[in-house]
Amino acid sequence: MSGTILENLSGRKLSILAGVLLLSQVACFLLGGLLAPIPAGHQNILGMVCRDQPGRQNDTTFWLYSRGEGRCASISQEEIERHYTKMANEIVYLFQMPLPRDGKWLDYSRWQSNLIGVLQVDLAYGSDVALIEPPKDLKLTIDTRLAYRSKNDAPNAWRLYSHSVEQRYLDCHPVHKSQLETLYSCEMIPLFELGALHHDYYLLNLRFPIDTEMHLNLNVGHMHDLTLTAIYQNGGFTKVWLSLKTVLFPFIVGIMVWFWRRVHILQRSPALLEYMLIYLGSALTFLNLPLEFLTLTFEMPYMLLLSDIRQGMFYAMLLSFWLVFAGEHMLIQDSPEKNSIRCRYWKHLSAVVVGCLSLFIFDICERGVQLRNPFYSIWTTPLGSKVALSFIILAGISAGVYFLFLCFMVAKVFRNIGAKRTSLPSMSAARRLHYEGLIYRFKFLMMATLLCAGLTVAGFIMGQVAEGHWKWDEDIEIQLTSAFLTGVYGMWNIYIFALLILYAPSHKQWPCSNSDETTQSNENIVAAAANEEIEFSNLPSDSNPSEISSLTSFTRKVAFD
Repeated sequence: MSGTILENLSGRKLSILAGVLLLSQVACFLLGGLLAPIPAGHQNILGMVCRDQPGRQNDTTFWLYSRGEGRCASISQEEIERHYTKMANEIVYLFQMPLPRDGKWLDYSRWQSNLIGVLQVDLAYGSDVALIEPPKDLKLTIDTRLAYRSKNDAPNAWRLYSHSVEQRYLDCHPVHKSQLETLYSCEMIPLFELGALHHDYYLLNLRFPIDTEMHLNLNVGHMHDLTLTAIYQNGGFTKVWLSLKTVLFPFIVGIMVWFWRRVHILQRSPALLEYMLIYLGSALTFLNLPLEFLTLTFEMPYMLLLSDIRQGMFYAMLLSFWLVFAGEHMLIQDSPEKNSIRCRYWKHLSAVVVGCLSLFIFDICERGVQLRNPFYSIWTTPLGSKVALSFIILAGISAGVYFLFLCFMVAKVFRNIGAKRTSLPSMSAARRLHYEGLIYRFKFLMMATLLCAGLTVAGFIMGQVAEGHWKWDEDIEIQLTSAFLTGVYGMWNIYIFALLILYAPSHKQWPCSNSDETTQSNENIVAAAANEEIEFSNLPSDSNPSEISSLTSFTRKVAFD
């Protein structure tokens, strides 16, 4: 029977390993806290109003822009209010991104990864329009056109990126009332989402057509102000994030190869927990793979969806591993059959799989469709918004319930271990100290597992809220700092790295190639077994045989026998 490194490693070496891992964890937090900026930035861009020529509404090769040679002339707000109904189909609201700073033109960097746009609409109704109550679920039809160009292109060399006619629902409330009009401010509405920020400049042209036959925008007052909030990932954070993934990737690959090689040297098939460790390491390796470097050369609008899939696979494997990890240390031997151990977890694992599949389907319905139409959003309708918000709330509740269930399983493990410790006083002092040290090591590892699970669940909930609060426009101040993100990501790698080391089979009892050494090793094993029988025979006569059997089961369980 060969033990694990956790069982056989000396206290001095174990302390050195724990110290190195702890310093690595601190370094991950400091990396995000001292070097990286905040994960995401945003710009508020006030829409410029221009007038297009009649009959050119369907021409997607012509663009109105606000900066550079050939820019359009802005229309005053007074002219819009006087002739809005007559010239509504000729009005274009344009947003040129990014905004200049200190008189210098800025351009987007491919390190900024993605771009999300949400729209703030302010409506005005004249005094001749009688509104009994503020407009609710007001249907707004938008002719959306997105274009791009590079730094070396001419100011008018805009090329079409996407064109779509979208519908959004507005929920407004009055903010100012005068003798001439009443001003309403509406909640933010999601407008577009780009999975890759491949070009230098972007231009957005919005039209709000009025059509009496098709009943388009008939009940919508004139646009008083339009403000676009452009949200992007900070390039400095992306560089730090990818640097961390690039450094961690070879370490996890190397320790997985080392772990699997030690397992296969043994003259037995791998245990269930060893299989789960290698699966978990594989999921983490796939997550660590820095595919984002490819976006610096190629346009990959599906990178956001691919990142969600990779993270979802890792979450599913990590949650499943924790259930098996706690269950395998329950010290319960229901049946000697090999498959009974695997069948014991199918209910718990199926719940994890169903939850992850639900989030995957929800993500496909959102970002999967956006690969074809970046203006699509499941949040555009009242029903879709409620369903999407329900998914996020349900995911957060499920994560909390899972953590409580994991705490219950760990508490049950500790209770079982406490019951097994009743057999320790009957042993010799040397063996009692050995098993007590092993129990303390295992308890420390389980507490580290709970800490990792708690931070993972907290990060998941905060990530869902931070991603959604721009879309449901709630006044929630969630700041995902860079230190928390890099710290939790580093914690995953350090935790799994430690498990692969500590639960790798120990070489101290492996047979040697030399025949004399093999004979000596076998003699030592036989002598150890004889001593063990003598010690058990010296137990008091009133000792409970079930306690002896339980202690033997505990020893074999820790050693993956």
